[in-house]
Amino acid sequence: MGTAATNPPRPRLAAMLSGAGRTFLNLLESCEDGRLHASMSLVITSRECPGADRARAHGITTVVAPGLVSRDRLSAILAEHAIDLVALAGYLRRLEVPAQYRDKIVNIHPALLPDFGGPGMYGERVHAAVLSTGRGESGCTVHFVDDRYDTGAILAQQSVSVMPGDTVATLAARVFAAECDLYPRTIDALLKARTG
Repeated sequence: MGTAATNPPRPRLAAMLSGAGRTFLNLLESCEDGRLHASMSLVITSRECPGADRARAHGITTVVAPGLVSRDRLSAILAEHAIDLVALAGYLRRLEVPAQYRDKIVNIHPALLPDFGGPGMYGERVHAAVLSTGRGESGCTVHFVDDRYDTGAILAQQSVSVMPGDTVATLAARVFAAECDLYPRTIDALLKARTG
């Protein structure tokens, strides 16, 4: 009885993804090792993909929702599983954010927004665009999700250097390492601020 009072239930987190699920796995590992004080409770995917298989392999409820998911359908799915916060984890569809989930859906983008964001700017395309400008710095951005691509309020950013001789692959690896640190840390801080 005393344990329940001192250890309240962890906030319930959902991840939304479309591909391999690397970001989802980072968040799951962060929940398990205590860096992120939340419970990974649901995965929503835009298609059958390796990320969906990985979620199922970890015993996490997985919902495949192809196409544009309406506000009502997304709201119903999240409510059914009592989700407190949604983390996009390589989800490649535009979202229609339900009113009750405003400022409860976050994303990580592999560049320093507002630069290199918008429709079609994801994955290798982002890193190729950064390299094509000759900039010496890139990084990642955690932001709230709104009804457009990459325009929600910025929560946190982490910079990485663009090195001489960088390729899309080497820059992507350096940015992803920064994402693996920044995303769970930012989500954890956001949840703690809301629960006091």
